[in-house]
Amino acid sequence: MPRFSPFAVATLAVLCCFTLTLSVARAQSSDAKQAKGLQAIPGDKDDDLRLFYSDGKVVEGSAALAKMSTDAKLTMWLAGNQFFAMEDVVHSFQKTDPGVGNVAVITMPPGMIVNAIIAGGWRYKGKDYPMQPDLYASVDLGHLEALRDKGKMAQYMIYARNKLEIVVAPGNPKGIKGLDDLARPDLRVMLPNPITEGIAKFYMKKALIRHGIWDKLTGGKECEACQVTPTTYFTAVHHREIPEALKAGTIDAGIVWSSEVAYAKQIGISVQGVPLPPADSFVNEVVYLIGPVTSGAHPKAASQYMRFLASAAGQDVYARYGFIKASKEDLRIRPIPAESK
Repeated sequence: MPRFSPFAVATLAVLCCFTLTLSVARAQSSDAKQAKGLQAIPGDKDDDLRLFYSDGKVVEGSAALAKMSTDAKLTMWLAGNQFFAMEDVVHSFQKTDPGVGNVAVITMPPGMIVNAIIAGGWRYKGKDYPMQPDLYASVDLGHLEALRDKGKMAQYMIYARNKLEIVVAPGNPKGIKGLDDLARPDLRVMLPNPITEGIAKFYMKKALIRHGIWDKLTGGKECEACQVTPTTYFTAVHHREIPEALKAGTIDAGIVWSSEVAYAKQIGISVQGVPLPPADSFVNEVVYLIGPVTSGAHPKAASQYMRFLASAAGQDVYARYGFIKASKEDLRIRPIPAESK
């Protein structure tokens, strides 16, 4: 590890929770292997674990996990960057289909969710929660193929799209115009970690390699909650940590989904997005895929939710949070192919 610069010391102080999150994640992962092999949820992620009751009550964290198997009439495990939209999405669904009842939602990195489905549930804060979802959503078809190969999933549809942006302070004081600028020595950069975050693993890394700056930015390292060069950090769990670091003044730029920029503004974080050309934003490639899990207990409710996502109401509520609406062809339910393209 390089000798920390003054900015790095300040940044690490602000972001110390990231390191703590990683330590907890490792400890919980070890505990999980020793127990039932269930997938550990790192850190304090209560707001990613929610049970939305039909009467409007919302329960979070361990209390929600404890009630999901008994109280939920639909359980969804979704790629984590949708967390900020899910309360409105679920309430809109419950209003459209009032008979569906209570809805449970877990929003974590999609690769982590695949592990949880295969393992049979989660471990959180020292307790095991064996369960299966009714629906799973990812940003990578390979995750769905992995579940298909395990007999866990057979079909899916595309229900939303997104694109990458650089997020900066208001007014773009550093004059950042594109990805190449991120390698400048005067910039402090935070990137989604390529271990668990699909945005990095499947999209961002490819763009940075194509621009010839991946190794310069990362020192060739891949890790979570870590400083990889004197000017570059990786997130702990979610790339929504990046606008928070901008707000704290500890970084100058980062790469996020366009929807993350929109959400940061909605909650009062002063940021600005720097649009990228299609080859770098992946606007024509990024898709959100959802399908029923074969071991789910509520297949009828799962079908109802997929119909809702394909409706004008479902598309509109996602669009309000910066997601790009799916096309008519996207919304067609189809079998998981033998191989991804």
